[in-house]
Amino acid sequence: MEFSESLIREIVERTLREIGTEKMEKHVDPSGIMSIKVSTVKCEPFAGAKGVGLKDATTLEEAPRMGAGVMELDHGELEWTLTYDEYDYVIEGMLQIEIDGRIIEGKAGDIIYIPRNSHIRFKTPDFTRYAYFVYPANWSELV
Repeated sequence: MEFSESLIREIVERTLREIGTEKMEKHVDPSGIMSIKVSTVKCEPFAGAKGVGLKDATTLEEAPRMGAGVMELDHGELEWTLTYDEYDYVIEGMLQIEIDGRIIEGKAGDIIYIPRNSHIRFKTPDFTRYAYFVYPANWSELV
């Protein structure tokens, strides 16, 4: 049996995605209270953006009103228009938010709030990892 390069790539990418999902440590109590070990959240490449990875930590079924996840930028940037409100908690590195030619910076331990309808550019001069919290959770349906 002969394997093409594209088939091997597809198998490897699917395996890596599944491994990342399996390793996230999350506990959902019957009450609905959830705990997630952020250190176990493995980011996946974000389509079309070099040096950008992210992973949603919650699903709409688990948390239908608010979303949460982890994003990483590695010497990267991402232009984005938010159709939702977002808080970013910087875990590691320095997160820069560019808006209207101004830069707002957050370092490890800082929280940045970005209001709905902001057209921004997420940037970092090196490696940054941060947790994001969005409202509403179904933000992609608002686009």
